[in-house]
Amino acid sequence: MMKRILLLINSILLATGTSGGALVMRLYFIHGGKRIWLSSFLETAAFPIIILPIIISYIHKRRRHRSSALISIKPPLFLASALIGLLTGLDDYLYACGVARLPVSTFSLIQASHLAFTAVFAFLLVRHRFTPYSVNSVVLLTVAAVVLALRSSGDRPAGESSRQYVIGFVMILAAAALYGFVLPLMELVYKKSRQRITYSLVMEIQLVMCFFATLFCTVGMIINNDFKVIPREARDFKLGETKYYVVLVWSAIMWQFFFLGAIGVIFCASSLLSGIIIAAFLPVTEVLAVIVYKESFHAEKGVALVLSLWGFVSYFYGEIKQDREKNKNRCPETDLPQSLPPNA
Repeated sequence: MMKRILLLINSILLATGTSGGALVMRLYFIHGGKRIWLSSFLETAAFPIIILPIIISYIHKRRRHRSSALISIKPPLFLASALIGLLTGLDDYLYACGVARLPVSTFSLIQASHLAFTAVFAFLLVRHRFTPYSVNSVVLLTVAAVVLALRSSGDRPAGESSRQYVIGFVMILAAAALYGFVLPLMELVYKKSRQRITYSLVMEIQLVMCFFATLFCTVGMIINNDFKVIPREARDFKLGETKYYVVLVWSAIMWQFFFLGAIGVIFCASSLLSGIIIAAFLPVTEVLAVIVYKESFHAEKGVALVLSLWGFVSYFYGEIKQDREKNKNRCPETDLPQSLPPNA
């Protein structure tokens, strides 16, 4: 029951971050923000929030076990988390580059291709089996991205060159591929870890990952002189200086919801379910962008959206059917919860 509650909570966090993070980040660029390294920095900068639930978990464990330590992560898992954090920092930068150049409804559709990348890397890293449904999903999502590319000339924001639009398209696609690799890699770390993976340890892993991702982006900000430009950019922000900082704070909070939710869903279920939830809420993001930001929604976007939803439904149906077949073939004596780590 506790595992299901955690899964529900983390799914809500992931869904909220998927839509909210993209919309708030785009709001920054629409109203005069131009600092890409700053935007990528904000995607993980709110990691100190995680310290609070870690402390609460520590107090709870101390009441049950007097010898409980505040930090339980060991060096091998720390190093693996740090490496994934650096990859996440690079992914943050690629994503911010794309968001700065593309409408929300466009980059959300491109980002849907990450489910295909997740499926491929899950097969390579954690031996998740391909089915006709997952293959169909990969093909449909790829075709959807191609359809969007055909309409690149008619979807550019005002004042943006074709070159900048293409760069944004490629950056979002690269970010989708990289994060499609990071999710199964995180699941692989869980499986290979010699520590017993608990939810409190998951939060510690998230803390380490976000710290190194933020460190990566901080170096970029220093090199790009972003810290010196922030006060001037705040004064020139179209919504006002106060709202500028409000947008930055909410961007950081929304993205922390996203990352904490993603890693939590992997712990409670799998990297593939995490990818599915992200893909499921991308159409919601597209619709909200059209309503809130008055973005155009031409025929090619409609076709790409239908293909993306079709691919998502195909993949999800295949996963449900495969799980049912597994449950039928299981013997009651050997039935073990899938969510338990292999070394528990």
